[in-house]
Amino acid sequence: MSVVGATVRDMPDAEAVRRIALSLPDTTEKIAWSMPTFRVAGKMFATLPEDETSIAVRCPKVERDELVLAEPEKFWIADHEAQFAWVRARLAALEDEEELRDILADSWRQAAPTRLLDAHPELGLPPGA
Repeated sequence: MSVVGATVRDMPDAEAVRRIALSLPDTTEKIAWSMPTFRVAGKMFATLPEDETSIAVRCPKVERDELVLAEPEKFWIADHEAQFAWVRARLAALEDEEELRDILADSWRQAAPTRLLDAHPELGLPPGA
């Protein structure tokens, strides 16, 4: 069997999370609860919990519940986050870095102050919203 021309999926990892999150405007990384957290204007929008094989991001509860029901292999709710508008995503289950970027940008928008949303319209509402 030849591997010439075979494509290996560019699976997102912790370094991709860090690179993409830090590319978003006014984002900083801070260790909290012994894990990397990412904040926009000081407000947390993503974390790399436990062994850095997943991310936790902001997500309205109604959308979160729909995501978990639709794609349980990709999304889940950690018990200690159930009362909050956060969802977990398994990095290995994401299609590619573009999907990771969409997830992180969506969470960033939920945490970013209006001044940043106004200054970066390219990070506005996702298509179809």
